Amino acid sequence: MPLDNRTSLLNLIATHSFKLGDFLLASGRRSDYYIDCRTTTLHAEGGRLAGLLLYELIREQFPEAEAVGGLTMGADPLVANTASASAWALADYREILELSGALEFEEDDDPGPEPTLVHGFLVRKAEKAHGTGRRVEGFLKAGASVVIVDDVCTTGGSTITAIEATREAGMVVVGVLCLVDREQGGRAAIEAAAGDAPFLALYTASDVRKAHVAAQGFK
Repeated sequence: MPLDNRTSLLNLIATHSFKLGDFLLASGRRSDYYIDCRTTTLHAEGGRLAGLLLYELIREQFPEAEAVGGLTMGADPLVANTASASAWALADYREILELSGALEFEEDDDPGPEPTLVHGFLVRKAEKAHGTGRRVEGFLKAGASVVIVDDVCTTGGSTITAIEATREAGMVVVGVLCLVDREQGGRAAIEAAAGDAPFLALYTASDVRKAHVAAQGFK
């Protein structure tokens, strides 16, 4: 039986992005494991699945969102693949309508509401010193509802930086999504910074470790 997208992405992260050992993290802490989600989000299938799952969450939880963005560079492939997933969903929907030959369906054949495009933007770590000097690149619209994404949330610092820069640019953060919550305090810090915007993680570090151990065949 084919695996669902959520399980398939978890297995890819556990295989390509998770390592056991002794590591010094960017936060200064030591850990017996390391997660580098970029090896999965820049993997062709991993990127596709991440985009599909994040877009699905946005449609379900934040249908008002016009764009998705995050701090470069962990968020870069997530933003690009999520925006692309929205465009493919809309194209597929319109193809279904075209093939049907009519806009009216029997109840069982109703394709549901039309998917909306979710554009992308990236937050620089610092304003560039040339050109427009913008810190936010890509979609930028004052008052727009947007979702912030990140690949791994440890202390929450990069996610919070993106939230603050996005708000300074005049956009409204309605939700925050993360691929993997390392369960090391980042959630609480992000929720405090996000205010009323919910924080959702696709997986926890415990989920990834469990999948990694299962794939390796040891306890």
